Amino acid sequence: MIAAVIVGCAAVTLLRFGPDALQASRFAVSPLAETLSEITLLRQALDRRVASPRVEAFGRRLGTTPFVSGLLRLVTATKYLPDFIAIPPQGGLTGSLVDELAAMRAIDDRAARAMLAEAQRFAWASDGIDWAEVDGITHRTAQIFTDLWAEFVEPDWQRRRAVMERDIRHRAGVIAVSGWRSALEGMAPGVQWVGHDAIRFSTQNYADRHIGSDGLVFVPHTGLSGQWTCESPSRIAFVYPAKGAMAEDSRSDGGVARLLGLGRAGIVAELRMSATPSQLAVVLGVSLGTVSAHLAVLREAGVVTTRRSGRAVYYELTPVGDELARLVTADGAVGQVGSSAAKARF
Repeated sequence: MIAAVIVGCAAVTLLRFGPDALQASRFAVSPLAETLSEITLLRQALDRRVASPRVEAFGRRLGTTPFVSGLLRLVTATKYLPDFIAIPPQGGLTGSLVDELAAMRAIDDRAARAMLAEAQRFAWASDGIDWAEVDGITHRTAQIFTDLWAEFVEPDWQRRRAVMERDIRHRAGVIAVSGWRSALEGMAPGVQWVGHDAIRFSTQNYADRHIGSDGLVFVPHTGLSGQWTCESPSRIAFVYPAKGAMAEDSRSDGGVARLLGLGRAGIVAELRMSATPSQLAVVLGVSLGTVSAHLAVLREAGVVTTRRSGRAVYYELTPVGDELARLVTADGAVGQVGSSAAKARF
């Protein structure tokens, strides 16, 4: 597998697209990347001594065995993820953790240990890799991620997936109207077009990445921040924070939100990116009937409007709704801590 270290502030590193690369590029969902994003968020919260049952549960995980502790501390505090953790997903929008972990288990101990040593070189909070002097490194790692997924991600997977699918549908719509250039602008901090065939994805002085006829795989995650590459000989994936991610939720329970009603305020805040009633119900964790009733009132008041895309009806804010959303979200900030995993961190 090919590694990519991207961090710092020196010369420009580019993703260069071949003639057919953008047309072949696609989106995918990765349960493995989402799990990595979540545990990095939890590690950051633990370091800041945030008091919550989830953070405390993650802290207990760190104390399970030297291997578990060493691995989790390394992969959540390095500028260079081990390749057997940063695996490009193959399943498109239906990818499964089982398939990703099968690819992880295929890496032998010698290769895995070398990948860990490289990650350790770029770690800012790790205690070495003596804990990796064991047999079955990737099999152990796969079991750890299976357990982490089950405890911290799977219970909320439906909502997380809805956030990621909204991002993908949004960008697909932009591509249909304006092309890939517009869809990729603002995808992640510092990512922007350079010339007609390249994206700047780092300010570090490393070799450019050339994207061939297989295209680039774009993988959203629901953390507030953090982007990294996943590379194999035949595929390169770019993992980025989803637009409208759960961690961006800055809804308030203050004056404007209370005046509007907390349920409607939540919908207005979510509709900073258009969504269907079903998507809103999943993301907000309420019934479809409740969402539909609120949308009817907001539409009558001129706050939202609708547009049809195929068989789906999307709701979006009117200019009045945009201003109301600004007031609702400026009224207070009740957000989650962002995630910033790295392989590579841009």
